[in-house]
Amino acid sequence: MSSLNHWIKFELDIKDENIVFKDYFYKSIRLQKHKIYEAELIQPACPFCGSLDLLHNGHLITNIHYPTANASLPVIIRLAKQRVKCRDCDHWSMAQSELVNKYCSISNASKLKALSALTEDRSMTSIARENNVSINTVQRVLGNCSHRFIDSCEYLPAHLAFDEFKGVDRQLHFICLDSDNHQIVQILRTRCKKTLLKYFGRFSPQARANVKTVTMDLNFYYQDIVRACFPNAQIVIDRFHMIQMLTRSFNSLRVQVMKTFDKRSRQYQLLQSPWKLYLKRFDELEKVHPRCNWHYKDCLTQAQVVTEGINTSTALENSYNLMQSFIQAVETGNTHELKSLINCQDQIGTLMHKTLLTFEHNLTAVLNGAALPYSNGSLEGFNRKIKQIERTAFGYSNFTNLLTRIRLEEDLYKEKEPNSLLMAA
Repeated sequence: MSSLNHWIKFELDIKDENIVFKDYFYKSIRLQKHKIYEAELIQPACPFCGSLDLLHNGHLITNIHYPTANASLPVIIRLAKQRVKCRDCDHWSMAQSELVNKYCSISNASKLKALSALTEDRSMTSIARENNVSINTVQRVLGNCSHRFIDSCEYLPAHLAFDEFKGVDRQLHFICLDSDNHQIVQILRTRCKKTLLKYFGRFSPQARANVKTVTMDLNFYYQDIVRACFPNAQIVIDRFHMIQMLTRSFNSLRVQVMKTFDKRSRQYQLLQSPWKLYLKRFDELEKVHPRCNWHYKDCLTQAQVVTEGINTSTALENSYNLMQSFIQAVETGNTHELKSLINCQDQIGTLMHKTLLTFEHNLTAVLNGAALPYSNGSLEGFNRKIKQIERTAFGYSNFTNLLTRIRLEEDLYKEKEPNSLLMAA
């Protein structure tokens, strides 16, 4: 019996000396074959006074789900817990073990394994199936993790990044990131101005004065929040969003000019089929090896295609040259060139003119975006990760569960209280 006990404990990796395994067998439960181990949990001493003079009074049988390497063959430990009465202090007690919590039938090892799987990009259904537990058990393990990020109201990072993403019920949620170490500062349910002012107003004046830069897109009320909450912060417009606005304006003008020509004309084909070439840097276009294209029935290099296409309209040519110079000035951090381009008086498209007016209205923040090294690149990458988390779960209906899952996959989770992760019944 002793050798069997040691062999089963070695196989299941159980080190509790008070558990004694007696036998094992196979049984079909709900048309699925299970491997069942019979064991007894001994109460060696009174938990109240430590006396060894105990009166045994039967057992409480508990079927405990235990993880196994072979998920197709679930393991159940039929544990008989001793009930005892202390002859010294007259207290009744029942044997307890670290294998499983009191009044629970899911082993702590199963919960820890489910918690480890929750840090990966997997659905709760697959985690429950692998660990031979219900989906509700996996949800309870998730619910016992903390989703909070920065709890202290006395500290804020020196460099922040603001953005939003679509989450529960297709609503836009606010997200704030530390631009230095790329860790989340906070995620809020809404991005309303009132909510953001209330949240950042909780921080001490010293913490808000510590913020030096805030990177964002051209959302107008984000700038109002920065001015109201962070007295020493510089507003930085993300470089990607500036270039994106300019390229969209040019693309709209290209389509507008293209529609003025006949669909069978050479000009129409030059502006339609190679549209991606107009959005690339001119220095990156092929200028040596021409290629034949059946759309405009000619052999041209990529540079020749773009040059001939923009020559169809003066406004289109001016807009293209402005876009190329703007991109180069942003990449090199040339703020003087950038300022002169924003004040350009050449004939350009209407939408591009509106874009330049927007840049002129936010001139200081736009120039900061070109001069300073901070951007929303890390935040956009994290938003992509959040979208993948939602896609794997086919969406979330509970905002707290979404935040907790983000926190777990960020691998920075924190317990609400000691042993709270093991308390899911």
